[in-house]
Amino acid sequence: MSADELLLLDFWASPFAMRVKIALAEKGVEFKSQEENLLGGKSELLLNSNPVHKKVPVLLHDGKPVLESSIIVSYVDEKWPTPALLPERAYERSVARFWADFSDKKVYESGNKIWKTKGEEQEAAKKDFIQVIKHLEGALGDKDYFGGDTFGFTDIIIIPLTSWFCAFELYGNFKLEDECPKFSAWMKRCGERETVAKVLPEPAKVCEFITMLRKMQGIE
Repeated sequence: MSADELLLLDFWASPFAMRVKIALAEKGVEFKSQEENLLGGKSELLLNSNPVHKKVPVLLHDGKPVLESSIIVSYVDEKWPTPALLPERAYERSVARFWADFSDKKVYESGNKIWKTKGEEQEAAKKDFIQVIKHLEGALGDKDYFGGDTFGFTDIIIIPLTSWFCAFELYGNFKLEDECPKFSAWMKRCGERETVAKVLPEPAKVCEFITMLRKMQGIE
């Protein structure tokens, strides 16, 4: 697979773009990346490739845009079927997609409310976020990964979201490990994978970025 055929419109702090990079790494597929300036001027390529949402990630395959991170990961899994990211059985695939969808709708949104708010609103956001993670911890159970013994689709969808957890903990004044130890152990396990470790940014860098966002939005 030539990298010339695959171009990822990317932003270093986007957990959604990280999903695509991890999925492609798991498949051993080479690609080129174009960093977008989401706080300044977005490229014409991004605006033309994703005219509805105007956001990353966009995976351009032979010039054709594939949009929305979960859809892109599914596309990658179908296009390069080995190793498979989704389970073989239909029911298990439905479970994987359910928790991926749950994470899409709950984790990022509830976590962001922590750093975007103060006082009682922030305290409520923290409780909501911890409850969301407890739901995921329940789904994980005693398994190594969400699909069982093998790192797969649901793990790829969730683990990049944890790259922002340092800021959630900082501004929410809590430690997730104290609240959800099994989930925290899963985070560490995933972080030891080469495909994950080389994609997730340094927590301190993410915290600096979110601190800058807080100042820009007048929260500080």
